[in-house]
Amino acid sequence: MKKILIITLALVMAYTYTCPAGGIYKYTDQNGVTHFTNVPTGNGYKKIISTKDKETHRSAIKKNRSSSASVSYYSHIIDSKSKKYNIEPSLINAVIKVESNGNSRAVSRKGAKGLMQLMPATASEMHVNNPFNPEENIDGGTRYLRYLLNRFDGDVSLALAAYNAGPKKIEKFGGIPPILETREYVKRVLSLYRGRGNARKASIYKLTFDDGTILYTNTPLAHEHSRFTSF
Repeated sequence: MKKILIITLALVMAYTYTCPAGGIYKYTDQNGVTHFTNVPTGNGYKKIISTKDKETHRSAIKKNRSSSASVSYYSHIIDSKSKKYNIEPSLINAVIKVESNGNSRAVSRKGAKGLMQLMPATASEMHVNNPFNPEENIDGGTRYLRYLLNRFDGDVSLALAAYNAGPKKIEKFGGIPPILETREYVKRVLSLYRGRGNARKASIYKLTFDDGTILYTNTPLAHEHSRFTSF
């Protein structure tokens, strides 16, 4: 008999995160069927998720909800700054999406802060007192973007590269610098700005291992002992 990996685990996990049980347990019976439960009834069950894991999960969700929001949540601010600095709202949206994914409390490892990830020096130059304030941050970021567009004669690609790497690097190399992070940044922002950010259609893949185990996923991984079918 082929082994079947029960793919309702996510639903079981979602339920048990709200109950007082001590964790999630896994057991594979003699027929090769894998079972998941929060109430183990025998010695064959192995704990795969602990109570501590569940608490971490809850904390992560709480933290994410308190600090992040859809970029559309700030549309009224974006529209206002778009008119003020004569920049398309879609470009501001794209920068926010790539910079912070709508997290107004975001702080990068280099110290950039807020929705449009303003460095302290840039925030000061753009008269932003509180970079974690959405309106101040978007105003400062959009104002800085307008400055860069003016500096590079309206070239959006160069302005975005300068937003990421600094204008001096663009002038030093006479274009987008050979920095992978900067090139990827420009590519991602332009893709969203031009409406191609969601162009790829998601696919579901069926992964069958040589031992008969079946797994469904939307992120196929190379595996020498398996085969994929897209549907």
